[in-house]
Amino acid sequence: MNELLVNLSMVFSQPTGISNYALNLFPHLKPLTPTLLTVQDYPEFQCEPIPNNLTPAQGSKGHLRRLIWTQLQLPQIYQKLAAKLLFSPLPEAPLFTNCRYIIQVHDLIPLRFPNWRSPLTNYARYYVPQILTQAQHIICNSHSTAKDITEFYKIPASKITPVLLAYDSNHFRPISEKLEKDTNRKPYFLYLGRHDKYKNINRLVTAFAALPNNQDYELWLAGPTDKRFTPNLRIQIAELGITDQVKILDYVNYNELPKIISNALAFVFPSLWEGFGFPVLEAMACGTPVITSNLSSLPEVTSDAAILINPYNVQEITAAMQQIIDDGQLRDKLSQLGLFRAKQFSWEKTGLATVEVLNRFI
Repeated sequence: MNELLVNLSMVFSQPTGISNYALNLFPHLKPLTPTLLTVQDYPEFQCEPIPNNLTPAQGSKGHLRRLIWTQLQLPQIYQKLAAKLLFSPLPEAPLFTNCRYIIQVHDLIPLRFPNWRSPLTNYARYYVPQILTQAQHIICNSHSTAKDITEFYKIPASKITPVLLAYDSNHFRPISEKLEKDTNRKPYFLYLGRHDKYKNINRLVTAFAALPNNQDYELWLAGPTDKRFTPNLRIQIAELGITDQVKILDYVNYNELPKIISNALAFVFPSLWEGFGFPVLEAMACGTPVITSNLSSLPEVTSDAAILINPYNVQEITAAMQQIIDDGQLRDKLSQLGLFRAKQFSWEKTGLATVEVLNRFI
């Protein structure tokens, strides 16, 4: 009997966010002997093959196909394998069936920053609440997200368990190796993430431009470009006269990230809201000083190991960057505090807490 099914239908080869979470978590669910619903075969696990076109790699068509597959095919698999519980690493599950399930909620950003032309906002407004209502239990990635679920969806707090996430400690660590062509490079501030409006890159760029000696520094924006947001960002950068100092790197290979993070003067992440904030944790694990927002889950992740700013206040962002430039002792202190803080997080810890919740419902 396959008591627990784990849905890995969203996993793809350039993992970000949810896909990353699913890949890092499922190995720690082994004590429950789950069956993985997956495209790839994992020899140490029982696997049930599923279609390979259900991921974000196929864009909105992939999402739509996955939603249809979830409603029509997944209940049949559940029945065929005589499962007792489904675990889904995102808020998707079969509705109005006899499938019992626990889901993970990562954030409610489409409701906090609604875009009524975006399918994501309607997905969060109409589909997700139905999923949460029918779920046996809800796991989420921070106390901030748990609070959002209660506030936006009126789900009782007793039905929600926050489980903080983690990072790959073998991968994200201080790298002393310098970047290629390091001789001509200026010290740089680094941002890593998408270019969506709520990520607040526009204020970050304005704050960088306001540094009195900005010509002595660079701002690197790493993460996938987006035709909805990146062109306006380029226009803003040009209008501020800092085109030569701001580098838009696009998607950075996972293997390159620790080196790019470790060599940065500071990691600046002034996002207006995050469900968890992987990049901040990864930067602390590399020993890079962090400047981030005093909102949402980000103070939960950093504790006292970062400079926390009001992300709506450009002057505060500039002042924090100037502090990093001026104060070598502060840089060293934040580096040490960040390394210590990052050690409090591990996928093993996340896995154990998740197993504990799943065990209660199998």
